[in-house]
Amino acid sequence: MNTPENVGPLVEEYRVLAGNTESLKCLEAALITDGDWSHEAATHLVRLAKLYGSFMLRNALAISLVLGIEDGELAF
Repeated sequence: MNTPENVGPLVEEYRVLAGNTESLKCLEAALITDGDWSHEAATHLVRLAKLYGSFMLRNALAISLVLGIEDGELAF
């Protein structure tokens, strides 16, 4: 597994998908239609972001990289 030094490119990708809206429902729809995410995975991803925010998720990302966890138990 590659250890990303920076999530900037991924942030930009999602910024493009979200367009000019800050609506979570619009982002979820874009993930499904343009990002090839399943409805369940897109809903879960947006919910995680809303519930935990970047502080907790950034730390979870770091831990998952240290432990070599790429897909996790839910395997999205």
